[in-house]
Amino acid sequence: MKQWYEELFTNFAQSYDRQPFTFGTVQETDFIEKEIEYNRKIKILDIGCGTGRHAIELAKRGYNVTGIDLSADQLALAKKKARSAGAEVKFLQRDARTLDYLEEFDLVIMICEGAFSLMETDEMNFEILSNATRALKKGGKLIMTTLNGLYPLRHAMKDFLNKQENISIEKSNFNPLTMRDFSKITLEDDSGMKKEIITNERYYLPEEIENLLGSLNYNSVSIHGCDCGNFTRAKQLTADDYEMLVIAVK
Repeated sequence: MKQWYEELFTNFAQSYDRQPFTFGTVQETDFIEKEIEYNRKIKILDIGCGTGRHAIELAKRGYNVTGIDLSADQLALAKKKARSAGAEVKFLQRDARTLDYLEEFDLVIMICEGAFSLMETDEMNFEILSNATRALKKGGKLIMTTLNGLYPLRHAMKDFLNKQENISIEKSNFNPLTMRDFSKITLEDDSGMKKEIITNERYYLPEEIENLLGSLNYNSVSIHGCDCGNFTRAKQLTADDYEMLVIAVK
């Protein structure tokens, strides 16, 4: 039986690219470039690359990028888009929980819940974070966004999720003890078929992220508020931010 995230991303690649949160790719890539000081000699790993929006944009700018994702459908569109853009990206179908890279990359990105926080257990999420860390060279940088646990403690999830394209939420159950939200959503896939999915997403408090990364021996961790298409270190994280932007140096 498929997990909810596998079902979600089946035949949903084109619909995914129409979601409002995908429209800020250029600015987000500008931010990533600034964080790596425009060094085109480095190697980049994009975990949970989806349809390749950041991987392709980085490759177009001259960077060496490998993109991995669990979804064959997402990767198929990513490869098609890369060919059309004349961008060379190494796209691979991989499970982020079982990656075996060892200090091969100077930068790892996991943007827009790229694998992390979507897994059905906290242990699986930590495996992804651990594998991302092992993939980094000493002194390498991790840039990721993840769900901000302060948000559901203050806000109703229904109002936010109903703003997404072709997705509506009927019921949301957030458990403050486990920091998990179970939502029943209805979406329309690329063929126009409607399907219902029960999501299971883990929200993290900033202190939890600091502790997890601290346990993986990062030298520095910086956490900020996150607006899609407006990544910046200047934004202080608040309970009004649906996501947090995390920048860590190994």
